[in-house]
Amino acid sequence: MFCNGAINPERIALTEQFIRPHVRRTPIVDVDGSDLGLNSIRLVFKLESLQHAGSFKTRGAFTNMLTRDVPPAGVIAASGGNHGAAVAFAAMKLGKPATIFVPSVASPAKMDRIRRYGAKLVVSGERYSDALAASEQSACQSKALPIHAYDQPETLLGQGTVGLEFEEQDPKLDTLLVAVGGGGLIGGIGAWYGGRLGLIGVEPEAAPTLTRALEAGYPVDAEAGGIAADSLAPKRVGAIMFPIAQTFVKQVVLVSDKAIRHAQRVLWDRLCAAAEPGGAAALAALLSNRYQPEPGQRVGVLVSGGNTTAVDFEA
Repeated sequence: MFCNGAINPERIALTEQFIRPHVRRTPIVDVDGSDLGLNSIRLVFKLESLQHAGSFKTRGAFTNMLTRDVPPAGVIAASGGNHGAAVAFAAMKLGKPATIFVPSVASPAKMDRIRRYGAKLVVSGERYSDALAASEQSACQSKALPIHAYDQPETLLGQGTVGLEFEEQDPKLDTLLVAVGGGGLIGGIGAWYGGRLGLIGVEPEAAPTLTRALEAGYPVDAEAGGIAADSLAPKRVGAIMFPIAQTFVKQVVLVSDKAIRHAQRVLWDRLCAAAEPGGAAALAALLSNRYQPEPGQRVGVLVSGGNTTAVDFEA
């Protein structure tokens, strides 16, 4: 179905039809910016933290399994945690075997989800790149279908449905802030909007993957640390998303671990929304003034994941 690899609005809309019965239409919350100390703007939060398996990754997981041939050996994936939980969930719902490789940095909350969904969990290495290498070797031996967390056309098409859905829910957004790890989410969203709003990428200072790629003009290795390392630190962005980012991402800003923790607390205190560090990064850019919208703007903030056991966000 998606053999030519193009990532465009037409195919994202077709993807949305395929996965609609399997994913949640996550809610938006409209907030006066002054309630969060951000005067003269409106904030519109989209809570993908309430998606099945706790993150937007479920959209890409179902897209892969519904549009590609899954062999008897099932599927295999490497993940910092959220993609693995999403693939495990989709495999459980579709009756497919799944093996998920995660690094030791993956959070206990995410590992627990993977196990509860019935997948085989393998902890390999310290970072995502280690788990990816181990998963690729295992896939060659087992003949299972590899599902890449971000550098796969079907994955980007699935994540692009977040943009489609957000625009349907609020077509008047001026700006949208999206956290960046491997770039599958912002790549899919960028392909959907195609420049119709100001798309802002947000990365941790300790994992500036897209920042380094844009500086170099192509994907390069970057630091891969910080408190969001289990979701926003893949070492380098994907090759498929990079030209989309070059074309449609207006700006990329970096936020500190301290700012991310503060954003987690604000989301919990003001919205009763539990977000993991990666899920709170987009808001952190606003609260720390790393991104300053124009007065009067309507600013979308994507809360991309909620796989955390924390409800008391003390530093």
